Amino acid sequence: MDKENLLVKGLSELGLTITEEQIEKFDKYYEMLIETNKVMNLTSITEYDEVIIKHFIDSLLVVNIFNINQSKKMIDVGTGAGFPGIPIKIMFPHLHITLLDSLNKRLNFLNNVIDELGLESIETVHGRAEDIARKEEFREQYDLCVSRAVANLSTLSEYCIPFIAKNGKFISYKSSISSEEIQNAKSAIKILGGAVVEEKTVHLPCSDMDRTFVVVNKTNNTGKKYPRKAGTPSKEPL
Repeated sequence: MDKENLLVKGLSELGLTITEEQIEKFDKYYEMLIETNKVMNLTSITEYDEVIIKHFIDSLLVVNIFNINQSKKMIDVGTGAGFPGIPIKIMFPHLHITLLDSLNKRLNFLNNVIDELGLESIETVHGRAEDIARKEEFREQYDLCVSRAVANLSTLSEYCIPFIAKNGKFISYKSSISSEEIQNAKSAIKILGGAVVEEKTVHLPCSDMDRTFVVVNKTNNTGKKYPRKAGTPSKEPL
């Protein structure tokens, strides 16, 4: 199956219809990812079909648990090579998206992608989540925060929940998660002003893999002392 058909098939299983223009954007993104990956470590997954399934379709799996059309402003924390932020932006152009990462050269790559794909209302921000979340223009400014970053849920919650406005959502993409990790994270999430509302395992189309999502509702404002200084959330999870 060629990559367009694989993309169309995978997204249709998620209930998404893709236009020719959007297919072209994914193609261009793939080409830029592979080209840049030769000189910079962006991804260990480089085969056509694997990138389409494990990066592009995986990024959009979130539509199975949340109606993205209800969201207006999203931040992708620890975006890396642009996942899930860029695929979500391609399919949901109405969203205003912030891509946050601590590595400047990754953001230079993403800025090139944004320019080449002609994406609008999307910005990159360089810095650590703990520092950026303390800035007024980012703190509690988003109705949706997503992250595919690999981190303990307690740590990830301290990175992400301060960005969300009250009644917004934080959605963590996990390859798997133990009930113990969720249980341990619940008190951290409560301290940060959130509550776990859903844990859901979703099948990744065109694969034999599953993805687990943890959905957190922001019920109260985050206390001023959070997030703690850079490095603390990972060393000493709440």
